[in-house]
This record gives sequence, C-alpha cells and structure tokens, in this order.
Amino acid sequence: MNTPINAKSAPAAVGPYSHAVRTGDLLFTSGQLGIDPATGKLLEGVEAQTRQALANLRAVLEAGGATPRDVVKCTVFVSDMNDFTKINALYASVFTENPPARSLVQVARLPLGAEVEIEAVAALAK
Repeated sequence: MNTPINAKSAPAAVGPYSHAVRTGDLLFTSGQLGIDPATGKLLEGVEAQTRQALANLRAVLEAGGATPRDVVKCTVFVSDMNDFTKINALYASVFTENPPARSLVQVARLPLGAEVEIEAVAALAK
C-alpha cells in the first residue's frame, strides 16, 4: 500500500503531488525547493535556496518517519553546475556520516526559477 505524506512544516506543493510517498519500507520524497514555508516565497541565491531545500527535505523526511541518516539516495538538480562547490558544502553539512548515494545534474530549468531542487529515497526501519 502506498501512503502519501504531507509535511505541515514544509511549504505546500507547487503542483498536484504529495511531499512524499511511503511504500513498504521505502520513503520517496518529491523534489524540495528553497521555498520558505512561512512566506511561501523562493529565497534569493543558490546558498540560501540550498539551505532551505535541505531544511524542507528534513521536514518531509521527519513527517514520513525518517531522518537524513535513513536516506540511501539523493538526486540534486541544479540550474548551474558552477554552483557545485557551494551546494556540495551545504549538502555535506546535512549528510555528515555515511552519506547516501547521490546524483547531481544540471537541468535547463527548475520550477519557479529555482536554482536547486533536492529529492531523496529513505529506507525505513521495519
């Protein structure tokens, strides 16, 4: 059975989707942008957006019963690969121990003109 998850402390979805879906022992998150949940506004700059996207991802993981330590795979979408070093440093501050597998790809465009979007898959304890 698939169980949709919506985190009250993350910004509302910008489309017809759930923040995450739990199926069995896996939690699949939707991509999280650098939107401030208090204002609903996309933050300015790649570093601010990355920090907020990671905070939003943490909120979604927690709503689904997971933490960053449970993440087994992340995908990071960026609008400019030249921001790799900045994004990587902030990412590393969240995934400090046994970091998950990860892909980081440059894309032509992200929703709302965002500079970064992060999604994850977490393995939950039985």
